[in-house]
Amino acid sequence: MSTERYNARTAEPKWRGVWDQNKIFETKNADPRPKYYVLEMFPYPSGRIHMGHVRNYTMGDVVARYKRAKGFNVLHPMGWDAFGLPAENAAMASKVHPKEWTYKNIETMKAQLKNMGLSLDWSRELATCDPSYYRHQQKLFTDFMAAGLVERRSARVNWDPVDQTVLANEQVIDGRGWRSGELVEQRELTQWFLKITAYNQDLLDALDGLERWPDKVRLMQKNWIGRSEGLMVRWALKDGTAPAGSTELEVYTTRPDTLFGASFMAIAPDHPLAKAAAATNPGLAAFSDECRRMGTSVAALETAEKLGFDTGIKALHPFDPSWEVPVYVANFVLMDYGTGAIFGCPSGDQRDLDFARKYDLPVVTVVRPADAAGDFEVTDTSFDGDGVMINSRFLDGLPSQAAFQEVASRLESTTLGNRPVAARKVNFRLRDWLISRQRYWGCPIPVIHCDACGPVAVPAQDLPVRLPDDADFSKPGNPLDRHPTWKHVACPNCGKPARRETDTMDTFVDSSWYFARFTDPWRTDTPTDPAVVNDWLPVDQYIGGIEHAILHLLYSRFFTRAMKATGHAGLDEPFRGLFTQGMVVHETYRGPDGAYVTPAEVTISGEGDQRRAVLTGTNSPIEIGSIEKMSKSKKNVVDPDDIIDTYGADTARWFMLSDSPPERDVIWTEAGVEGASRFVQRVWRLVGDIVARTDTIRTAVPATSGKAGDGAIGEAATAVRRAAHTALSSVETDVERLAFNRCVAHIYTLANALSRALDGIKGDERPAADLSSALREAADILVQLVAPMMPHLAEECWTALGHPGLVAEMAWPAIDRAVLVEDTVTLPVQVNGKKRADLTIARDAAQKDIEAAVLALEPVTKALEGRPVKKIIVVPQRIVNVVG
Repeated sequence: MSTERYNARTAEPKWRGVWDQNKIFETKNADPRPKYYVLEMFPYPSGRIHMGHVRNYTMGDVVARYKRAKGFNVLHPMGWDAFGLPAENAAMASKVHPKEWTYKNIETMKAQLKNMGLSLDWSRELATCDPSYYRHQQKLFTDFMAAGLVERRSARVNWDPVDQTVLANEQVIDGRGWRSGELVEQRELTQWFLKITAYNQDLLDALDGLERWPDKVRLMQKNWIGRSEGLMVRWALKDGTAPAGSTELEVYTTRPDTLFGASFMAIAPDHPLAKAAAATNPGLAAFSDECRRMGTSVAALETAEKLGFDTGIKALHPFDPSWEVPVYVANFVLMDYGTGAIFGCPSGDQRDLDFARKYDLPVVTVVRPADAAGDFEVTDTSFDGDGVMINSRFLDGLPSQAAFQEVASRLESTTLGNRPVAARKVNFRLRDWLISRQRYWGCPIPVIHCDACGPVAVPAQDLPVRLPDDADFSKPGNPLDRHPTWKHVACPNCGKPARRETDTMDTFVDSSWYFARFTDPWRTDTPTDPAVVNDWLPVDQYIGGIEHAILHLLYSRFFTRAMKATGHAGLDEPFRGLFTQGMVVHETYRGPDGAYVTPAEVTISGEGDQRRAVLTGTNSPIEIGSIEKMSKSKKNVVDPDDIIDTYGADTARWFMLSDSPPERDVIWTEAGVEGASRFVQRVWRLVGDIVARTDTIRTAVPATSGKAGDGAIGEAATAVRRAAHTALSSVETDVERLAFNRCVAHIYTLANALSRALDGIKGDERPAADLSSALREAADILVQLVAPMMPHLAEECWTALGHPGLVAEMAWPAIDRAVLVEDTVTLPVQVNGKKRADLTIARDAAQKDIEAAVLALEPVTKALEGRPVKKIIVVPQRIVNVVG
């Protein structure tokens, strides 16, 4: 065995077949062992897996295999986030039905994932596009509807006139649809919403209890929910400047202390006051239309030029009616936030400052830093922190917080139109979740519209509302809306002719509860079995990309609460532990024409500054570019199948775990993969050498060392055992922390120790019985440490070591804590307070033996210079002081 190379091409398929045949990764809900649920965010079936998938799923698999070995009943399922616009676009482009395109991709990607040797329970596989899944999603929707967690109302949305569908804010780029390139329109449409705002405060408060979530994710969600405490302030409008019937403008502010810095008012283009003013002002109407072609995302607003239109309307300052403030319509104010109106304080907000400079509006500094001089003045950079009030009349000299309270108290006791001018209010940035999409390939919204009864939920016995297979994708828009028969149906209440809802659900709905469905995917009568879902949830370890930190994770947290409210679950939080892994990145390469070329087409030579790249076969020079996330557009993608075909799945898995901390990006390099492949062969050779040079009969090995004949073992055997159990202890600690790269380092250290032990055996000699047993034990431990990371190799080695069963079913080895304790200790020796030597001696040596050994040290006798020793102070296992 030791002379043969490990052949991944034959070993890996063999062991995957054995695992499948024995169904060792299928999980039983009734298993009495403690439960552990590990889940990676399921993939969209785009066609092929990428190296990011390899990294993500390998991490989860290590956890799953380790926890099984530790005695847990592990749930590690897999499914497909299968609805979405790419399938519909593919249908239009290639004349293939979205269902056919999706399931063909699922078949391909499932085969790729299986080739990775993942310990997945495929018996629980689900696809969100399958009616057996979305039937239950529709039932959840109707239950949420009955519980008051669903609302249908008019809302302004981004509309692509070419694709004829609503676009998410992130899909509007420079005012144009991301796919069609056409200028988007802002349309008022009647849409379906899930009322996530019903849980605003709870979703925020519960973040503090998610101790096993990354701090950055919790902070991102906290900021997205955006709780703020402020003041609703009513500003009177000057007679004669405002449209008839408009007498006041209400704004929400978190900084009422800066009211004396007000320079302008800004309102959204869709604010009622703006609409009324635009009715008689063509210039304002045109400006408002232009604003509506912008994206409405925070990113779009922050990057767009800040523009405004002076309406001619004047607002009167709440503390001084003679102070007139101009009212602008501005492109950075949205109706969805606050009241759709703000007051601008340029000295306290950079956006307001830029706007004021652009339109030559006054800038009054009203807050100075506490440590700044009294003549502090804002020029090019605003000051948005707390400080001391200046240029603010009765507020001057007050700290910001005290000024807040003073303004609030005064305005709460002042009236405008028989109502207080101001009222305290808690506001949230989070808005209700708009789930309507004008698409075919999504979960149909189970509602029937009846002219007599209004919107009616489809009865449970009529679910699922299936998508029609004969949809027409020959032109843009929603095929469901133009289907000749599908949408026509009788009202389930009165029996009169009615219409199905033709919008489908946002695909984020599909992924907001799949983790619950995995707990009992065979159930047909209800979406979940509450007892089973409560037993398995929350997911113990959830793994996925940081890009899902807000929407998917926040929606899932809401969904779990909504399922609790409707009796489908009994808990609030879906994920106990969350880990967000880094990306897989790679160099980019450009040819002479500037076009990107793939790594497979490039040959690299040299190292460091001497690295050169040429196009394979032609030797044309290639420019080595920056290291970036693998993407099809940059062509810096490495196909996992190519790596598995060349090196084997275990090599790819090992490299993904070893190269960098899992939360950081991993740089894919050919040299790194080759290094991983060499270690695969090294483990195989180590095990082979140990098998060839040691006895197959294992005997119990004492944990202590000593002289031959006293029942203890020798130093060489002790060193081997200590290395093995140190690695075992260290890997156990670090795998619990998901520090996979550290686990790899510990395994390398053990491999080095075993190599040294084998090198110490002369020629063809057989090692002594104690060393033989120690090496056998260490080889077993090495293989079991490797097993979660390189499972195929581990099975092959386990068999070579003579074990009859599968290492995948073995219990995690027990740590011998006694052997981890060193037999000797090294003590620093001081003479009259100055260190002179080190003494290595038995850890349990008596004091008289320590004293005698110290006095025998040449540096000590030299330092004493013949003086008598007054006393020797021994601090056990710490230090020795000689006083002379």
